[in-house]
Amino acid sequence: MDDKRNIIMAVLLTGIILFGWPVLMETFFPDMVNKNEAVEQSEQAAADSQDVAQADGSAPAVSTKPGSATIGAGAAVGTIRALPVVLAESPRVAIDTPRLKGSINLQGARFDDLTLTDHTTELAKDSPPVRLFSPSGTKDAYFSRFGWAGDGVAVPDDKTVWTADKAKLTPETPVTLSWANETGQTYAITLSVDENYLITAEQNVTNRGENAIALNPFGILSRVRDLDNVAAGEADSWTIHIGPMGVFDGAANFDTDYEDVDEAGTNGIAANATKGWVGFTDKYWLGALIPVSKAKVEAKFRAGSGEIYQAQIARENAQVIAPGKVLKTTTRLFAGAKETALLDTYKEQYNITLLDRAVDWGWFYWFEKPLFYLLDWLFKFSGNFGVAIILMTFVVRGIMFPIAQKQFASMAQMRAVQPKMKKIQEKYKEDKQKQQQEIMKLYKDEKVNPLAGCLPIFLQIPIFFALYKVLMLSIEMRHQPFALWIKDLSAPDPLTPVNLFGLIPFDPPSFLAVGILPILMGITMHYQFKLNPQQMDPMQQQIFGIMPWILVFIMAPFAAGLQLYWTVSNVLTIAQQKWLYSRHPQLKEQMAKDAEEKAKKAAEEKAAETN
Repeated sequence: MDDKRNIIMAVLLTGIILFGWPVLMETFFPDMVNKNEAVEQSEQAAADSQDVAQADGSAPAVSTKPGSATIGAGAAVGTIRALPVVLAESPRVAIDTPRLKGSINLQGARFDDLTLTDHTTELAKDSPPVRLFSPSGTKDAYFSRFGWAGDGVAVPDDKTVWTADKAKLTPETPVTLSWANETGQTYAITLSVDENYLITAEQNVTNRGENAIALNPFGILSRVRDLDNVAAGEADSWTIHIGPMGVFDGAANFDTDYEDVDEAGTNGIAANATKGWVGFTDKYWLGALIPVSKAKVEAKFRAGSGEIYQAQIARENAQVIAPGKVLKTTTRLFAGAKETALLDTYKEQYNITLLDRAVDWGWFYWFEKPLFYLLDWLFKFSGNFGVAIILMTFVVRGIMFPIAQKQFASMAQMRAVQPKMKKIQEKYKEDKQKQQQEIMKLYKDEKVNPLAGCLPIFLQIPIFFALYKVLMLSIEMRHQPFALWIKDLSAPDPLTPVNLFGLIPFDPPSFLAVGILPILMGITMHYQFKLNPQQMDPMQQQIFGIMPWILVFIMAPFAAGLQLYWTVSNVLTIAQQKWLYSRHPQLKEQMAKDAEEKAKKAAEEKAAETN
């Protein structure tokens, strides 16, 4: 009866995991689930955006302070047009750096055309570079601009056509944009760029008029929510923050998402800070405004129609400029890939508070970054990221080897006291409380720790989760191949026997798309469990028997690099177990004895049923 109950419970547990896992994956790991529903929603949202998108791509106008002029431009309905058409409509200054290509729109002084030359959209060799910024009027409008708000004085707006002193912005040649109004104020923006992803904008206003004026410099990032990322499953989740982000007063804010900005209404979400930055973070890319001044600034997120969002920074108070005086304000713009080493360099070089937190390392930040740097060093050493993962697995298993030795010693002790434990169970089978007390006394007398065998498993959990985060978040791991069919270790294993490794034109759902690596992981784990001493409880035996095959389906949607790590770790554990068995022969002897007793008991039960 007990065996039947245990079997039923094991079957129910298996069913819950197999059918409940896709729901949990969709909730907590949306970047790994089947993408069809997200694609449909993305297409509908794109259609809605086209109907209500503003011509300038910014959020509705908003005041920097009550009574002041507005940031952004008024709302207007526009039509989504082809990128080359929009780029050809206005005069531009080219951007040419080792890692950035594009142009600055002289109408509105906008950074609205920017591609990352080191990163491609797909694995194919002819794949185009990743486009970060696009001009308003295109499907994925995303740009930055710098300007001024003020009362009673003409300021440049998004329609203003600026004059540039050079035709190209490079690391060696800064560009100054200038414009003057009719009342004696001259506005200038001097733009410089380094060899990576940092742009510096120095805003200058010279007041040659007869009266003092009050102005408030600002910077904005305006974007249409990246619907392609939503379609690809790269949505905000509890493990990866995607969307509005900022660092205010020494703390990174991962709590604000697009929906929060929508709910905030026209007032938006504001925060005052003396140090920090504000912008939009994607899985691998970042656009961020970084004020250089130590003065307090107001940072704000706002939402417009059609999935349009804006991040802005402005001085808390307008600045008064007397006749003949100049107002200077400097702001930095990060626009590029979230490369960990580069973010750390910028953080230290320019004293940018917590810029490295643009990568959402999460709870295990203290452990994940060292793990990343170890993996990155091994990658540079070996030249292959898959080999780096294997080498790191050796390092991890080597560090845990003393713990594994203690685990096996504890298992050997547990097996040695099994006969005494059985006697206690038989003697006090009617008094469970007394039985438990005597067993605990036995553990104490024999100096046995029944939980020691669980320690390596618990230690593996943060390592596994940290590696998951490193593989999923680090741009350095994106599109990295291993060998044979594994072309991208940050993506799931693409070959699955469900569709005969691609021969059948059928895309199985994510929890059935089991690749070769997760199958190998399951086989090695099954063999590893076989080497372990068998559990005394039949229910535990059944759970350990089916667990490897359940984990095959659970791990199928995860990154191939994670599957490779677990498989190699299993192989090393098997080798470790075999070596440790030679060091603890009593454990192996007890296992053989247990197997013999089990076989004998099964034969007796079968004979009894026959009779």
